[in-house]
Amino acid sequence: MVFYCVSEVDMAVVFVTGSSRGIGFGIAKKFAQDGHTVVLNCLQDKAQLAKAVAELEAFGGNVTGFCADMSDYAQAQAAFAQIEMLHGSVDILVNNAGMAHFGLFTDMQPCEIGEVLAANLSTVINASHLALPHMVCKKSGCIINVTSIWGVAGASCEAVYSAAKAGVIGLTKALAKEVAPSGVRVNAIACGAFETRMNDRLTAAEVAEFTENIPMGRFGMPQEVGDLAVFLSSERASYLTGQVIALDGGIL
Repeated sequence: MVFYCVSEVDMAVVFVTGSSRGIGFGIAKKFAQDGHTVVLNCLQDKAQLAKAVAELEAFGGNVTGFCADMSDYAQAQAAFAQIEMLHGSVDILVNNAGMAHFGLFTDMQPCEIGEVLAANLSTVINASHLALPHMVCKKSGCIINVTSIWGVAGASCEAVYSAAKAGVIGLTKALAKEVAPSGVRVNAIACGAFETRMNDRLTAAEVAEFTENIPMGRFGMPQEVGDLAVFLSSERASYLTGQVIALDGGIL
């Protein structure tokens, strides 16, 4: 596990998994701009993580980054222990870590199925399981799960990914009911098509075809997920829990 640290800010501690680039980084950036203590995470790209930390450092907040596989409970547990040692317990958890897999379900190998389920669902379960005890004890806290519209509608050639994201939705709704009496809120953002590395595989023609099916006529930007995440974690959303908000330009 590798850490990169900068200066301190006495505000909420925000942990965003899978946040060295893409949607996760867009979310982390919005929280950093608001002056929160932000913890970044990636699986193994130390150079990209260091670059992300340096960019957020410009906002003057306390930024920490580390590499850890959040689907591995022992690594996740060690990560939360380090966060608590450096900053205290996590106040806002954003579960964003995940991976895509494109191809026919029948062509997938068992190891590939396990990897997709672990990256998209086990990461959320592990991080939530470790964050909630402190939140419940403090009678406050917020968990935001980044899922996908394919977890709602299903996507051809993304069957296991869709299943995992549907699992995140089910977990969101169940946990919201379970921890609401303790003052903790749990919501999810179901993302549509966004301008991220995950969609770099698409050709220009495929992007154009996909865009034609988006009522807003464009792909979303990572910072737009960040804006919604900041809102969901704020007092302005204090009565909002157990919800799955589709941020998809109107596809669903």
